[in-house]
Amino acid sequence: MSPMKQFYDLVVIGAGPAGSAAAIHGVAAGHDVLLLESGELGRDKTCGDGLTPRAIHELAKLGLAHTLTSHYANHGLKLHGYGGSVTAPWPDSAYGRVGSAMPRTRFDELLARTAAERGATLMTSATAHSPVVTDGRLTEFTVEERQIRAKWVIVADGVRSTFGKALGRKWHQGEVYGIAARSYVDSPRSTEPWMHSHVELRDAAGTLQPGYGWVFPLGDGRLNLGCGALSTTARPAKLNTKKLLTHYTDTLREEWGLGQPQAVASALLPMGGAVSNVAGENWLIIGDAAAGVNPLNGEGIDYGLEMADLAVNLLGSGDDLRSAWPALLREQYGEAFLLARTAARLLTYPKFLPAVGPLALRGPVGAALMPAAARLMANLVTDEDRDLMARLWRTGGHAVSLARRGSPLWS
Repeated sequence: MSPMKQFYDLVVIGAGPAGSAAAIHGVAAGHDVLLLESGELGRDKTCGDGLTPRAIHELAKLGLAHTLTSHYANHGLKLHGYGGSVTAPWPDSAYGRVGSAMPRTRFDELLARTAAERGATLMTSATAHSPVVTDGRLTEFTVEERQIRAKWVIVADGVRSTFGKALGRKWHQGEVYGIAARSYVDSPRSTEPWMHSHVELRDAAGTLQPGYGWVFPLGDGRLNLGCGALSTTARPAKLNTKKLLTHYTDTLREEWGLGQPQAVASALLPMGGAVSNVAGENWLIIGDAAAGVNPLNGEGIDYGLEMADLAVNLLGSGDDLRSAWPALLREQYGEAFLLARTAARLLTYPKFLPAVGPLALRGPVGAALMPAAARLMANLVTDEDRDLMARLWRTGGHAVSLARRGSPLWS
């Protein structure tokens, strides 16, 4: 690692997928980049580890797609519940038809080391704190008792976003957010090329929960096995996610030949852009810190990688980041996120899933409907798509955005 200077063109705070991708794009754009990580590389984070074709598409821009897909590749989703199962291969799209998965301990380190190899200065165990902001401009902050200044700062410090909070970032928990628990489990089926989701998620007492369970093969002898539920302040999910995960694991043990769960972890997930104060005169917030997570599936890596590219391209544009960054996020993701937030909110009503679930996953209706739903869950609808489902999704998003105009959305 190179010595840390006192001034950089661009400082990126957080070396997760979004932050490291921003550093890589920043170096490619000719910036002198400092990438800061508060812990050591390879530390564990609560995540499903799945990489959709949309994420692989972004990794291709970084020259890393083959590294992921040569390690392990998957072909789509298998959805289970209410007495039915539906297989939904990744559809033909601009993103391609190949997904993957890699534990975050390895994935994050791969991206951070790539940023360093490309020319970024990488500092680990280096916590940024004590930002000094004058008239919206971040003039300096402290790292290891040294004052650091930068022309631009990209904040990508994860779901808690400690540095973002110090800059005024606010999370609106009245909107849908996720609570999740995840483990790693040995299984002889770890190379199976399908991601599995169980949308009928019940606790040990048989009570239906407003969320889903997942089994994501990793190709290395292990599965990422987890479960998540949706919650709001008005209808909080009153459950212990680790206990729910234990029960969920027990229900799958024989089918998957499961070993004992390891590295069990849990987290809260801001979702759907439900944060405000995400930019200042020379700084902006991306990734999980900006609630760049789809409420329908908890996926955020693809959005984080995309936001990194968008953010670096915006630097030096001459636009006022205070208004330009929130506006760009709303333009790119606003309607889809508001629609997903509205749909996810329905799942928090106790009577909704029992009424809709059996219809969606059994018989001819499920066979026709769920592949389309899987496409939405995997964030694979693009502006260029002109099929009926894509048009309906965009129309619904436009209608919801008008109806919920006052909802917090990167405001």
